[in-house]
Amino acid sequence: MSEEVRVRFPPSPTGYLHIGGARTAIFNWLFAKKTGGKFILRIEDTDVERSTEESLQGIIESLKWLGIDWDEGPYFQSHFIKEHLAAAQKLLNSGHAYKCFCTKEELERRREEEKKGKTASKERDVCLGLTQQEVQEKERAGIPYVIRFKVPRGEGSVFFQDMVYGIIEKKYEDIEDFVIVRSNGQPLYILSNAVDDIRDRITHIIRGQDGLANTPKQILLYNALGVPVPKFAHMSLTLDPQKAKISKRKHGEMVAVHFYREHGFLPWALVNFLVLLGWATPDSREIFSKEELIEAFSLEGISRHNAILNLLPNDPRFFTDPKAININVHYVRTLPVEEIEPYVREELKKAGMWDSAFEDEKRTWFLQTIDLIRSRYHLLTDFATLGRAYFSDEYPIDPKALEKNVRKHEALKKWLPVLAERLEAIESFTAEEIEKVLHGMVEELEIKPGVLINSTRTVVTGQSVGPGIFDVLIAVGQKRVVDRLRKAVEFFE
Repeated sequence: MSEEVRVRFPPSPTGYLHIGGARTAIFNWLFAKKTGGKFILRIEDTDVERSTEESLQGIIESLKWLGIDWDEGPYFQSHFIKEHLAAAQKLLNSGHAYKCFCTKEELERRREEEKKGKTASKERDVCLGLTQQEVQEKERAGIPYVIRFKVPRGEGSVFFQDMVYGIIEKKYEDIEDFVIVRSNGQPLYILSNAVDDIRDRITHIIRGQDGLANTPKQILLYNALGVPVPKFAHMSLTLDPQKAKISKRKHGEMVAVHFYREHGFLPWALVNFLVLLGWATPDSREIFSKEELIEAFSLEGISRHNAILNLLPNDPRFFTDPKAININVHYVRTLPVEEIEPYVREELKKAGMWDSAFEDEKRTWFLQTIDLIRSRYHLLTDFATLGRAYFSDEYPIDPKALEKNVRKHEALKKWLPVLAERLEAIESFTAEEIEKVLHGMVEELEIKPGVLINSTRTVVTGQSVGPGIFDVLIAVGQKRVVDRLRKAVEFFE
């Protein structure tokens, strides 16, 4: 591309960043990275009553957590109100806009008459024909007015080439003269947004398909203001299983970026998943590193078909789309352990299990333990729940595993303390020495190996499954293993 690509993400700080908004940010960010362009963060904060500092910080924190960095901004729309109003005045002066003194009731009555065929479209707003003197008289009388953009008359149309949906046409007769400034003097979003895009030199507008309806109006504004029209690419919508658009109001925090963070998602896993909602490569690849995704991304890969997000609100652990979980599983289990370690540390701190020794003298053990136990984990939270026994002496015992592997065999009440004594006597706590002790007891007692191995695993870790038992015992440590086996008699009382 000959000109520098400039795209923007303009969230409104009236709530958290939901995954639909995050998806829009990701697509814009990827396009800027792919083309060597600029990604601008613009905060559209003109809704004074609903905008909050908490929401603003939440949005910025969520973007940073996802790894979405911006080249310029954040700019705040509220800082440029004078520019928006100056543009409205320019449109008035050029005859592309006019002051409308009609009340809501008058406009509604005329709409009803139009439906009945009593008035012609575009002629129902009598203010369009007011003389300059009549306008001044109404202003002196204190009659409130809005500023409307005057849509061209005649049989013409607005044409534009959407980079996803192709050629779009909207006839002038189907576009109503739309308000650009309210009666209280506040510019509307459609004007402010266009003026901000002009000032920020935006070349490509990449947004959700729900913005498609406003695009012809925005193009009319660009033309009237005498500036080049940016290119448009409208992304398909993200819907829930009932084919309703995901929203904060309907789905609550289940569609918030911070919800996924709190429930154990790695940030890049969420980015990887969200980009696949309505976008694909020709070979349908699903796993990408950051560099690979930037290289593979193109607007041509955006689908015209809406994407479905399979929310699972009744499952407390796997609460969202199975594909999202599977992608997270891939990264939890395959990332270099040094990369996943900070996220595990964060989970342990939240759970009150962090030990500063894990960063110092026990760091090697900590990294090895993460690498050992992650092979069965799906979410980062699993390290603080399913893996709790490795980092704390206070851990839950799976009741089903306890009943099946421990209480079912009454003799284990005597055998496990004996096993504890023999493991305590090992001078070098290695897999070979542990195996000798376990197999020795199995032969001596003439029992199946699983009886001793499964009961030991359940008592020591609280779980019925996990890595190899010898690796588990080494990771937990000789003293803690011995103590837990001795306390196992309590399970029979």
